[in-house]
Amino acid sequence: MQVTKWINVLSLSSILFYVCIQQVWSGSSLNKNKGLVDHLQSFGIIQSKKVAEVMETVDRGLFVPDGSPAYLDSPMQIGFKATISAPHMHATCLQLLEDNLQPGMHALDVGSGTGYLTACFALMVGSHGRTIGVEHIPELVSTSIKNIEKTAAAPLLKDGSLALHVGDGRKGWPEYAPYDAIHVGAAAPEIPQPLIDQLKPGGRLVIPVGTISQDLKVVDKNLDGSVTIRSETSVRYVPLTDRETQLRGY
Repeated sequence: MQVTKWINVLSLSSILFYVCIQQVWSGSSLNKNKGLVDHLQSFGIIQSKKVAEVMETVDRGLFVPDGSPAYLDSPMQIGFKATISAPHMHATCLQLLEDNLQPGMHALDVGSGTGYLTACFALMVGSHGRTIGVEHIPELVSTSIKNIEKTAAAPLLKDGSLALHVGDGRKGWPEYAPYDAIHVGAAAPEIPQPLIDQLKPGGRLVIPVGTISQDLKVVDKNLDGSVTIRSETSVRYVPLTDRETQLRGY
């Protein structure tokens, strides 16, 4: 029964890690960020040099609560009924969005949480691009800024090409639209139309969709403005909801 439950809710890559967790993730090399990235590469989760480089540069240990096992492949509570996703999901989303995170492009991170992926996006699009994180818990926005200030993305905060805002991410952030890449870090019952509207032709949105059963959806806006949607894998995320509902536990 328990095994069936895991298979129903975890992505294929999660299952692979779950089966091998005792053999691989208990290694001493996972006390370091580089060891985490190496393992993600060895399992084929990270497939490109660019994603490996940015995940090595942005140390996950700076984005989890003190005392947490930062390099374990597992989501973690970060307070306010929110989580930071498991490293393999961060890697998966970076891989899916890599072509839309080229220097000079615009990226939006909805439900930016601790700021981890926001920092990764910012380093990939660079100072000539624009990266926006939106999170509806003010305390998490404050914490995420402090986290990013400890990383190589700190200069991008200072020059304004990277910014984090308090707001309802379901509405996107129109000021810097259209976006080449949009990532959503919580599961919506359906894809919010404002996010599709703010996607640039040629852009890509990655968003978990569903309630009990969830799929990671890849939404591509074609150059003619039409939209193509496909399912990448089954996932399990916390709900994308309003601040009050989140704080009282959905």
